[in-house]
Amino acid sequence: MIERMETATRMSKIVKHNGVVYLCGQVGSGDTVTEQTKDCLSRVDALLGKAGSSKENILQAIIWVADMDDFAEMNAVWDAWVPEGHAPARACGEAKLARKELKVEIIITAVCS
Repeated sequence: MIERMETATRMSKIVKHNGVVYLCGQVGSGDTVTEQTKDCLSRVDALLGKAGSSKENILQAIIWVADMDDFAEMNAVWDAWVPEGHAPARACGEAKLARKELKVEIIITAVCS
């Protein structure tokens, strides 16, 4: 069975299937990569909680940054957020994001707690 949560015309923010949680891409507010990454991860925490999961259960993260020059700044926030011993499989690349003010987008797949 597929469960969709916070569904709109274009997408669902959360999709659950066979104990796996898929989050839509999350972006954050702020002027800097640090601010946007912190806000984005706060949104990830909230959605995972709503789905019955947590950051300790993340299987995979796909991260897009608008400029790879911001890679280290984004990683500093990411590294402080990921619980020790629970680092997921991860990919990171540079991409043109949906709006010019966006600097980072994170896509998460996790298991239910």
